[in-house]
Amino acid sequence: MRKNSKHVPPALRHGIYSAIGLLPTEDPVEFEKFKQEIFDDYKPAGRSEKIIVEEIACLQWRLQHLSTFGVAMRAGNWRSAIYSKLPAPSWYITLEDEPDSRSPEEREALRQSVEKEVRTELGAAIELVNIGKVATIEYLEKELDIRERLHGTIARLEKRLLFLRGIKSLSSSQPLLEAAE
Repeated sequence: MRKNSKHVPPALRHGIYSAIGLLPTEDPVEFEKFKQEIFDDYKPAGRSEKIIVEEIACLQWRLQHLSTFGVAMRAGNWRSAIYSKLPAPSWYITLEDEPDSRSPEEREALRQSVEKEVRTELGAAIELVNIGKVATIEYLEKELDIRERLHGTIARLEKRLLFLRGIKSLSSSQPLLEAAE
């Protein structure tokens, strides 16, 4: 049975993979080791620092494994070339096309043969193709843009929080200053 191209694997639906983090062909054990090295370098203290260091680790991982997107693109093109061997579906026949004279059994055998060829030739890279538009530079750019906007908003809120804490600190030290005078 042919997979629906709109199908989103559970790992993507639940956010395990992203253009920033880990893609299917990348080794989760290697990623965790890499991330731990980054944590060892930065030694974050507290939840907020850990979130920032996690983001740094993901971005550095993506930077070091940027070629995965090229592999995904080439695998998608290769898969399309292999699938082009299949006849057009009966509903897609144009005026230039001749109707496919093969029986449904022959068409199914050809489809299975093409799918086997795709799995054989692409190997693990088929997973990059199967996740769809996540393993593209465009998706990475969009995700980075969203993250940048979120970081900007968080930074503005952190500044407001620090400002408020500074005011509170000054007002709570005011009685101490008056008592010292």
